[in-house]
Amino acid sequence: MSSPAVQLRSRMPRIAEAAVERARLRVVPARRTRAARVPFVALVTLVLLGGVIGLLLFNTSMQQAAFATTALEEQARTLTARQQTLEMELDVLRNPQRVAEQAQRMGMVPSHTPAYLALETGEVLGEPAPAQPVDGLRLRPRPPVKPAALDPDPIVQQVFPTGTPARTADVRRHRDHGRDRAADRDRG
Repeated sequence: MSSPAVQLRSRMPRIAEAAVERARLRVVPARRTRAARVPFVALVTLVLLGGVIGLLLFNTSMQQAAFATTALEEQARTLTARQQTLEMELDVLRNPQRVAEQAQRMGMVPSHTPAYLALETGEVLGEPAPAQPVDGLRLRPRPPVKPAALDPDPIVQQVFPTGTPARTADVRRHRDHGRDRAADRDRG
């Protein structure tokens, strides 16, 4: 019998040949696997349809938001105008001139010598005089006097018929009369 080492050596070339044989590359016939087209077409159709529907929903929501914004802006303009109107009415009602006229219609008269009350002690300071109605109490101020520069004298040109000499005395009298009017206006 042969020894185990000799048997191993004789098997080695066979194992090596088998390994080389397995390692060789060979051409494998290609298998054609066809993916099903129906699921792919359905998937693409669903994606496109979902995108279109999503775009339509987004556009619709944007239009609704634009309409709501326009309505709110119009309401804000209306409320701003109403606020300004109420503020103007309040200014008219708070006008001191109007309050004084209303008080005068109600029979109230101004007091010329007021008395004061000391809050700590409760004493009346000053001598109050009874208020008496005043005739012709001017509530509205006098209108301002127009300056002479804004109200000039009219310029009058006298035209004499042809051949008649201009009388210098008449011209001087007219000029002096204009100066007197301006002086009267400045005094008044």
